[in-house]
Amino acid sequence: MIEKLFALLLCHFAKLLTGVRPLWQGCAPEPRLRVYFANHRSHGDFVVVWAALPPELRRRTRPVAGADYWLNGGFKTWLINRVFHAVLVDRRPGRDGPNPVDQMAEALRAGDSLILFPEGTRNLGDELLPFKSGIYHLATRMPQVEFVPVWIENLGRVMPKGALVPVPLLCTLTFGAPLTLQVDETKPEFIDRARSALLDLAPPAN
Repeated sequence: MIEKLFALLLCHFAKLLTGVRPLWQGCAPEPRLRVYFANHRSHGDFVVVWAALPPELRRRTRPVAGADYWLNGGFKTWLINRVFHAVLVDRRPGRDGPNPVDQMAEALRAGDSLILFPEGTRNLGDELLPFKSGIYHLATRMPQVEFVPVWIENLGRVMPKGALVPVPLLCTLTFGAPLTLQVDETKPEFIDRARSALLDLAPPAN
């Protein structure tokens, strides 16, 4: 009960702080098995995507997050495990833990959608970083799953690196058309197509 109440309060706080405005341009918020993949500018990214989903989808959507960041403090560990029910992956070189693709595929098979950041790390520049290969390997493992691009606009300015207090600012999430792995599509082809689908949702440069 405490976790559910905290999740509700956190959701309302995220919406109040960012004024998050979801734009469903390429698909509707439907109860389909999906991987929402987005650009990554701050630690608050997955919270805003999660909060922008309708409650019935939010309850069955889990963020994919780095265990090295979230499992080093009591409150953070409780938050990521008990409130967000995240899929925690080990991003360290030479890791000897579970395979991240196996972990994500297991969550999808259990009926949960995912929030994923294929750049792999926070991007502090203006350009989209190259995608890691995990998104392709997950698509080959779960070809029936829809991969939905989500462009996050302005959140990097709401929670800039090093800031102690977030700056209220309108944040927009644009949900694009779902992608699925095509027959005989190679890794470079799928990654390029997914990256282009995400970039196509970005607002024009000033």
